[in-house]
Amino acid sequence: MILTVTHRTLYRYDAPVRGVVQSHRLTPAAFEGQQPRDWRVTVSGSVIGGGFRDGAGDWVQAHTVQGPVSEIEVLVEGVIETVDTAGVLRGHKEVVAPPVYLRKTAPTRPDGALRALAQKAVAGAEDPLDQAHRLMAGVADAIAYRPGQTDAGTTAAEALALGAGVCQDHAHALIACACSLGLPARYVSGYLMVGEGDGPNEAAHAWAEIWIEGLSAWVGFDAANRCCPNAQYIRLGSGFDAQDAAPIRGTARGTGEENLDVTVAIAAVQQ
Repeated sequence: MILTVTHRTLYRYDAPVRGVVQSHRLTPAAFEGQQPRDWRVTVSGSVIGGGFRDGAGDWVQAHTVQGPVSEIEVLVEGVIETVDTAGVLRGHKEVVAPPVYLRKTAPTRPDGALRALAQKAVAGAEDPLDQAHRLMAGVADAIAYRPGQTDAGTTAAEALALGAGVCQDHAHALIACACSLGLPARYVSGYLMVGEGDGPNEAAHAWAEIWIEGLSAWVGFDAANRCCPNAQYIRLGSGFDAQDAAPIRGTARGTGEENLDVTVAIAAVQQ
Protein backbone atom coordinates (compact mmCIF):
# COMPACT_ATOMS: atom_id res chain seq x y z
CA MET A 1 0.00 0.00 0.00
CA ILE A 2 1.27 3.49 -0.82
CA LEU A 3 0.23 6.15 1.69
CA THR A 4 0.56 9.93 1.62
CA VAL A 5 0.91 11.91 4.83
CA THR A 6 0.30 15.56 5.61
CA HIS A 7 0.81 16.36 9.28
CA ARG A 8 0.66 20.02 10.31
CA THR A 9 1.34 21.23 13.86
CA LEU A 10 0.80 24.95 14.47
CA TYR A 11 2.16 26.53 17.66
CA ARG A 12 0.73 29.91 18.62
CA TYR A 13 1.91 32.04 21.55
CA ASP A 14 -0.23 34.78 23.06
CA ALA A 15 2.96 36.76 23.68
CA PRO A 16 6.09 36.47 21.51
CA VAL A 17 8.69 34.05 22.87
CA ARG A 18 12.44 34.61 22.66
CA GLY A 19 13.07 31.32 20.89
CA VAL A 20 12.08 27.67 20.55
CA VAL A 21 14.18 24.50 20.52
CA GLN A 22 12.60 21.24 19.35
CA SER A 23 13.66 17.62 18.98
CA HIS A 24 11.74 15.62 16.36
CA ARG A 25 11.03 11.94 15.83
CA LEU A 26 9.08 12.61 12.65
CA THR A 27 11.07 10.62 10.09
CA PRO A 28 10.03 6.97 9.72
CA ALA A 29 12.74 4.32 9.56
CA ALA A 30 12.89 1.79 6.74
CA PHE A 31 12.23 -1.87 7.53
CA GLU A 32 10.33 -4.81 6.04
CA GLY A 33 6.96 -3.26 6.85
CA GLN A 34 7.60 0.22 5.43
CA GLN A 35 9.83 1.99 2.93
CA PRO A 36 9.73 5.81 2.81
CA ARG A 37 9.72 7.06 -0.79
CA ASP A 38 9.71 10.79 -0.19
CA TRP A 39 9.67 12.45 3.23
CA ARG A 40 10.12 16.10 4.25
CA VAL A 41 9.89 17.88 7.60
CA THR A 42 9.94 21.68 7.53
CA VAL A 43 9.77 24.12 10.43
CA SER A 44 8.97 27.74 9.70
CA GLY A 45 11.90 30.04 10.44
CA SER A 46 14.08 27.27 11.86
CA VAL A 47 17.77 26.54 11.78
CA ILE A 48 18.34 22.79 11.44
CA GLY A 49 20.60 21.43 14.14
CA GLY A 50 22.26 18.08 14.64
CA GLY A 51 20.59 14.79 13.85
CA PHE A 52 21.36 11.22 14.85
CA ARG A 53 19.91 7.72 14.92
CA ASP A 54 19.43 6.59 18.49
CA GLY A 55 19.86 3.11 19.93
CA ALA A 56 16.22 2.27 19.26
CA GLY A 57 16.71 2.94 15.53
CA ASP A 58 14.79 6.24 15.43
CA TRP A 59 16.05 9.35 13.64
CA VAL A 60 16.16 12.36 16.01
CA GLN A 61 16.50 15.82 14.46
CA ALA A 62 16.96 19.16 16.25
CA HIS A 63 15.48 22.49 15.14
CA THR A 64 15.97 25.98 16.60
CA VAL A 65 13.79 29.02 15.95
CA GLN A 66 15.14 32.41 17.01
CA GLY A 67 12.61 34.88 18.38
CA PRO A 68 10.78 36.96 18.93
CA VAL A 69 8.20 34.64 17.38
CA SER A 70 4.46 34.24 17.89
CA GLU A 71 3.73 31.32 15.54
CA ILE A 72 5.62 28.24 14.36
CA GLU A 73 4.47 25.64 11.87
CA VAL A 74 5.91 22.12 11.76
CA LEU A 75 4.90 20.44 8.50
CA VAL A 76 5.43 16.78 7.65
CA GLU A 77 4.79 15.72 4.05
CA GLY A 78 5.60 12.26 2.83
CA VAL A 79 4.95 9.25 0.67
CA ILE A 80 5.62 5.81 2.08
CA GLU A 81 5.07 2.23 0.94
CA THR A 82 3.76 -0.16 3.58
CA VAL A 83 3.33 -3.94 3.78
CA ASP A 84 1.25 -6.00 6.19
CA THR A 85 3.67 -8.03 8.35
CA ALA A 86 1.04 -8.99 10.96
CA GLY A 87 2.65 -6.57 13.37
CA VAL A 88 6.07 -8.25 13.33
CA LEU A 89 8.92 -5.71 13.22
CA ARG A 90 11.72 -7.13 11.07
CA GLY A 91 14.68 -5.47 9.38
CA HIS A 92 14.56 -2.55 11.84
CA LYS A 93 18.11 -1.64 12.88
CA GLU A 94 18.48 -1.05 16.61
CA VAL A 95 20.96 -1.94 19.33
CA VAL A 96 19.01 -1.59 22.59
CA ALA A 97 18.53 -4.98 24.26
CA PRO A 98 14.83 -5.88 24.78
CA PRO A 99 15.13 -6.38 28.59
CA VAL A 100 15.84 -2.65 28.88
CA TYR A 101 12.14 -2.12 28.20
CA LEU A 102 11.16 -3.86 31.43
CA ARG A 103 11.92 -0.51 33.04
CA LYS A 104 8.88 1.13 34.62
CA THR A 105 8.01 4.81 34.22
CA ALA A 106 5.33 6.82 35.98
CA PRO A 107 2.73 6.36 33.20
CA THR A 108 3.40 2.60 32.84
CA ARG A 109 3.93 1.52 36.45
CA PRO A 110 1.51 -1.35 37.17
CA ASP A 111 -0.62 -1.23 40.31
CA GLY A 112 -2.54 -4.10 41.83
CA ALA A 113 -5.45 -3.73 39.42
CA LEU A 114 -3.21 -3.81 36.34
CA ARG A 115 -1.34 -6.85 37.66
CA ALA A 116 -4.65 -8.60 38.33
CA LEU A 117 -5.88 -7.75 34.83
CA ALA A 118 -2.70 -9.20 33.33
CA GLN A 119 -2.89 -12.42 35.33
CA LYS A 120 -6.54 -12.94 34.47
CA ALA A 121 -6.01 -12.19 30.78
CA VAL A 122 -3.21 -14.74 30.27
CA ALA A 123 -4.78 -17.59 32.24
CA GLY A 124 -4.51 -20.67 30.05
CA ALA A 125 -2.25 -19.01 27.46
CA GLU A 126 0.03 -21.41 25.63
CA ASP A 127 3.05 -19.17 24.89
CA PRO A 128 4.23 -15.53 25.05
CA LEU A 129 2.63 -14.64 21.71
CA ASP A 130 -0.70 -16.00 22.91
CA GLN A 131 -0.21 -14.08 26.16
CA ALA A 132 0.38 -10.85 24.26
CA HIS A 133 -2.78 -11.26 22.18
CA ARG A 134 -4.80 -12.00 25.31
CA LEU A 135 -3.33 -8.97 27.07
CA MET A 136 -4.37 -6.76 24.15
CA ALA A 137 -7.92 -8.10 24.34
CA GLY A 138 -7.99 -7.71 28.12
CA VAL A 139 -6.91 -4.07 27.97
CA ALA A 140 -9.39 -3.33 25.19
CA ASP A 141 -12.20 -4.82 27.26
CA ALA A 142 -11.19 -2.95 30.43
CA ILE A 143 -10.61 0.51 28.91
CA ALA A 144 -13.30 1.77 26.54
CA TYR A 145 -12.19 4.07 23.74
CA ARG A 146 -13.66 7.38 24.87
CA PRO A 147 -11.94 10.66 23.90
CA GLY A 148 -11.96 13.53 26.36
CA GLN A 149 -11.92 11.39 29.50
CA THR A 150 -8.13 11.47 30.00
CA ASP A 151 -5.25 13.84 29.28
CA ALA A 152 -1.54 13.68 28.48
CA GLY A 153 -0.65 13.12 32.13
CA THR A 154 -3.03 10.22 32.78
CA THR A 155 -1.30 7.04 33.90
CA ALA A 156 -2.18 3.49 32.94
CA ALA A 157 -3.48 2.83 36.46
CA GLU A 158 -5.71 5.92 36.33
CA ALA A 159 -7.11 5.00 32.90
CA LEU A 160 -7.94 1.49 34.09
CA ALA A 161 -9.66 2.85 37.21
CA LEU A 162 -11.65 5.22 35.00
CA GLY A 163 -12.41 2.48 32.48
CA ALA A 164 -11.98 4.86 29.57
CA GLY A 165 -9.26 6.51 27.52
CA VAL A 166 -7.62 6.87 24.11
CA CYS A 167 -4.84 5.09 22.26
CA GLN A 168 -2.16 6.54 24.56
CA ASP A 169 -3.92 5.03 27.58
CA HIS A 170 -4.37 1.66 25.86
CA ALA A 171 -0.67 1.57 24.99
CA HIS A 172 0.43 2.53 28.50
CA ALA A 173 -1.87 -0.07 30.07
CA LEU A 174 -0.70 -2.80 27.71
CA ILE A 175 2.94 -1.99 28.48
CA ALA A 176 2.24 -2.07 32.21
CA CYS A 177 0.48 -5.42 31.97
CA ALA A 178 3.16 -7.00 29.78
CA CYS A 179 6.04 -5.83 31.94
CA SER A 180 4.29 -7.10 35.07
CA LEU A 181 4.56 -10.56 33.50
CA GLY A 182 8.20 -10.12 32.52
CA LEU A 183 7.47 -9.40 28.84
CA PRO A 184 9.48 -6.38 27.57
CA ALA A 185 7.15 -3.81 26.05
CA ARG A 186 7.45 -0.30 24.63
CA TYR A 187 5.38 2.60 23.34
CA VAL A 188 5.19 3.33 19.60
CA SER A 189 4.08 6.58 17.98
CA GLY A 190 2.97 6.88 14.39
CA TYR A 191 0.05 7.31 12.03
CA LEU A 192 -2.96 5.22 11.11
CA MET A 193 -5.05 5.57 7.98
CA VAL A 194 -8.63 5.08 9.12
CA GLY A 195 -11.54 4.78 6.76
CA GLU A 196 -15.06 5.82 7.65
CA GLY A 197 -16.46 3.42 10.21
CA ASP A 198 -13.18 1.53 10.60
CA GLY A 199 -12.45 2.56 14.19
CA PRO A 200 -10.88 5.29 16.34
CA ASN A 201 -9.22 8.14 14.49
CA GLU A 202 -6.94 10.66 16.20
CA ALA A 203 -4.46 13.34 15.16
CA ALA A 204 -1.67 10.82 15.60
CA HIS A 205 -1.78 7.22 16.70
CA ALA A 206 0.00 5.07 19.27
CA TRP A 207 0.27 1.40 20.09
CA ALA A 208 2.56 -0.96 21.99
CA GLU A 209 5.20 -3.45 20.90
CA ILE A 210 5.93 -6.57 22.95
CA TRP A 211 9.11 -8.60 22.62
CA ILE A 212 8.31 -12.20 21.71
CA GLU A 213 11.35 -14.32 22.52
CA GLY A 214 10.23 -17.27 20.39
CA LEU A 215 10.12 -15.03 17.32
CA SER A 216 13.19 -13.00 18.33
CA ALA A 217 11.16 -9.97 17.27
CA TRP A 218 9.05 -7.10 18.47
CA VAL A 219 5.36 -7.47 17.62
CA GLY A 220 2.93 -4.54 17.60
CA PHE A 221 -0.42 -4.64 19.39
CA ASP A 222 -3.03 -1.89 19.06
CA ALA A 223 -5.54 -2.38 21.85
CA ALA A 224 -7.53 0.68 20.73
CA ASN A 225 -8.39 -1.17 17.51
CA ARG A 226 -7.99 -4.76 18.79
CA CYS A 227 -5.47 -5.66 16.10
CA CYS A 228 -1.82 -5.90 15.19
CA PRO A 229 -0.51 -3.08 12.97
CA ASN A 230 -1.01 -3.73 9.26
CA ALA A 231 -0.35 -1.82 6.03
CA GLN A 232 -2.54 1.07 7.25
CA TYR A 233 0.01 1.90 9.98
CA ILE A 234 3.11 4.09 9.72
CA ARG A 235 5.68 3.66 12.49
CA LEU A 236 7.58 6.82 13.53
CA GLY A 237 9.40 5.98 16.75
CA SER A 238 9.38 4.21 20.08
CA GLY A 239 10.19 4.77 23.74
CA PHE A 240 9.34 3.80 27.30
CA ASP A 241 6.10 5.84 27.26
CA ALA A 242 4.29 8.59 25.37
CA GLN A 243 6.61 11.36 26.48
CA ASP A 244 9.73 9.35 25.65
CA ALA A 245 8.41 8.47 22.17
CA ALA A 246 6.81 11.85 21.41
CA PRO A 247 7.15 12.88 17.74
CA ILE A 248 7.84 16.48 18.85
CA ARG A 249 9.52 17.52 22.09
CA GLY A 250 10.73 21.00 22.84
CA THR A 251 10.86 24.10 24.95
CA ALA A 252 10.03 27.76 24.38
CA ARG A 253 11.92 30.60 26.07
CA GLY A 254 9.40 33.14 27.23
CA THR A 255 6.21 33.64 29.16
CA GLY A 256 3.73 33.37 26.30
CA GLU A 257 1.05 30.72 26.67
CA GLU A 258 1.26 28.04 23.99
CA ASN A 259 -1.73 26.84 21.96
CA LEU A 260 -1.60 23.88 19.59
CA ASP A 261 -3.53 23.16 16.41
CA VAL A 262 -2.80 19.73 14.89
CA THR A 263 -4.17 18.27 11.68
CA VAL A 264 -3.24 14.97 10.06
CA ALA A 265 -4.38 13.61 6.69
CA ILE A 266 -3.47 10.07 5.60
CA ALA A 267 -4.57 8.77 2.21
CA ALA A 268 -3.95 5.70 0.08
CA VAL A 269 -2.59 6.20 -3.44
CA GLN A 270 -3.79 3.96 -6.24
CA GLN A 271 -0.87 1.72 -7.24
